[in-house]
Amino acid sequence: MTRLRALVLEDEWPARNYLVQLIEATQLAEVVGAVASLGDARGVLAGLAVDVVFVDVQLCGGENGLELIESTVAACPAGARPTFVLATAFSQHAKKAWDLGVVDYLLKPFSEERVEQCLRRILSRGPPPRSGALRLVARRKRSLVFLDPADIWAFEASDRLSYVHSRLGRFDVDLSLASIEASFGRSLMRVHRNWLVNLDFAKALEREDGETSLFVGPSLGDESQGLHIPVSRDRAAEVRATLLANATGLRHA
Repeated sequence: MTRLRALVLEDEWPARNYLVQLIEATQLAEVVGAVASLGDARGVLAGLAVDVVFVDVQLCGGENGLELIESTVAACPAGARPTFVLATAFSQHAKKAWDLGVVDYLLKPFSEERVEQCLRRILSRGPPPRSGALRLVARRKRSLVFLDPADIWAFEASDRLSYVHSRLGRFDVDLSLASIEASFGRSLMRVHRNWLVNLDFAKALEREDGETSLFVGPSLGDESQGLHIPVSRDRAAEVRATLLANATGLRHA
């Protein structure tokens, strides 16, 4: 059975983490993003295919989760937008939610049984439309570039802009690193506050003058085809341990 791709918009970390656990425990959906703000939610929706969005209403900074639903409904036809579910502590938003086409209304505290019931209801409406493998949309001047995740080496934040480094080159992306990290989850690792890395392309862990870096790319044969990425001191031990966990051959003292 096809699993739904879910996005969770919830500003309180404990509630967000708990809802993610409940969703994934059902085995009916995978969470491709878990974010705290409208901006990050819009970033995930712009870059990833999402089937269902669980939306809290009252967010930090006076934001209202219903605004995400309203803007998406206004911008996308019914067959091209995700299904929305309200996941909130407040019942007074029900009428507006139904008017916007929200399919279910989960009241806190959540339970696995209620979340599973919600997901089964969505799946009973028919399989979500899928248009092939999930890809990242990047920019090259006025052109859009579509990248397969298997071709992506790393993401970089620099001067308030974000870039993706890939087999096809470096391109601009509209997502923040926080949105990218939430969207791609375990497939990327934050090795520096300005860098997310696909460790499948890590070819060398280098240390010189007390500084650690990763060489990332298709091979070690041609360094012009890869990147030397800084690893922050507070993350160096974790990066090393993660790389060694899936490798053999090193003699341990």
